[in-house]
Amino acid sequence: MSTVRRRVLRPPQPAAEADLRRQRQTTRQRGQLAQHRSSLKRWMARLRRAFNAVEKHQRAVTRLERSLVDLSSSE
Repeated sequence: MSTVRRRVLRPPQPAAEADLRRQRQTTRQRGQLAQHRSSLKRWMARLRRAFNAVEKHQRAVTRLERSLVDLSSSE
């Protein structure tokens, strides 16, 4: 038969300490949010540039394929 785990008894924390800890956590999370937002903004700009480059290359490939088809059909 297994024994029941003992419950750890801790005294309740004072409200001021819990409030201070919550404020610190909120401040830290706001800082992390700002960092992640700026990082996301940089990545979105990079992604937009990459997407535009891919579209440019796709247009070039399509144009060249079309011109090759036109050249081969005219022969």
